[in-house]
Amino acid sequence: MRIAIVTDAWEPQVNGVVRTLQSVQRELEKMGHEVMVISPDRFYSVPCPTYPEIRLALARVAQVGALLREFEPEAIHLATEGPLCVAARRWCLRRQLPFTTAYHTQFPDYVSARSGVPAEWIWRYIRWFHGPSAAILASTPSIRQSLVDHGLPQVRHWGRGVDLDNFRPGIVPHPKMRGLEGPIQLYVGRVAVEKNLEAFLKSSYPGTKVVVGDGPARTALEAKYPEARFLGAMFGAELASAYNAADVFVFPSRTDTFGLVMIEALACGVPVAAYPVTGPVDILDDRVGAMGEDLTDSIGRALTCDRAACAAYGSTFTWASSARQFLSALVYIGDVRIAA
Repeated sequence: MRIAIVTDAWEPQVNGVVRTLQSVQRELEKMGHEVMVISPDRFYSVPCPTYPEIRLALARVAQVGALLREFEPEAIHLATEGPLCVAARRWCLRRQLPFTTAYHTQFPDYVSARSGVPAEWIWRYIRWFHGPSAAILASTPSIRQSLVDHGLPQVRHWGRGVDLDNFRPGIVPHPKMRGLEGPIQLYVGRVAVEKNLEAFLKSSYPGTKVVVGDGPARTALEAKYPEARFLGAMFGAELASAYNAADVFVFPSRTDTFGLVMIEALACGVPVAAYPVTGPVDILDDRVGAMGEDLTDSIGRALTCDRAACAAYGSTFTWASSARQFLSALVYIGDVRIAA
């Protein structure tokens, strides 16, 4: 099958959306499918206000349509709610072509955290964007319910995976984390306000707090919390070595829909402490982590979890399974002629 994926999130961005799309693309191509990704690097772009690391493509509907028409896709998926996917959405609607969309991020909460705009105002846009979609792909039951509650019932499940060749127990701990006072409490992800990282950094549990990742809030947080170790961005085997050096993984975000880093940590045998919100409540139980409104207490309880149980559970999340779920949710264009 020829599958077109349109996305406003792509390299050089480093986030869960990009990693998910790249991992699923690889799995689909292994299955023999042909995948074209239409991403901002194909167009002139400008920095996103308040978030310059994200580039917003200035693409006309005709430009996006020309790429789609030339590829002649048998299925079209719009991965994000940004301007590039809006252009593709308009092109599809004008030609009465079915498409699917995905809800990767608690976008209303995310925008509200960065701008102060009430989240319910953003939900109006979410309903407008996803309303015509033949299926909205969502990663967890709680996100599905949230979409249904906001008038978007056409939700299909699309889970996430782990690169189990990289993320597993028994890897030599990262050298920068050796000799640190334990327990070592690790955060991995963007260092940005919407990740609620400060809730972790100001928690009072003894030991060493380690932050792996980069982002616009890093300079300010490093200055405010000098006792924490900020190690910058890591990937692949290096990131796996950081997980393996940790005693507990702390996930303070309240706006993620899933949290890939949680299952990567679990696959390495590291228990997770988090808030009882969308993402953690769908992934964790008391065998592999702890949740509560007191993050310090959750860290302490998570440290009592069995690491072997964490690794066994984390190994059940595979990208091959995720790709099969994605494929089953796509809507075949069929014999509809893709007109100019």
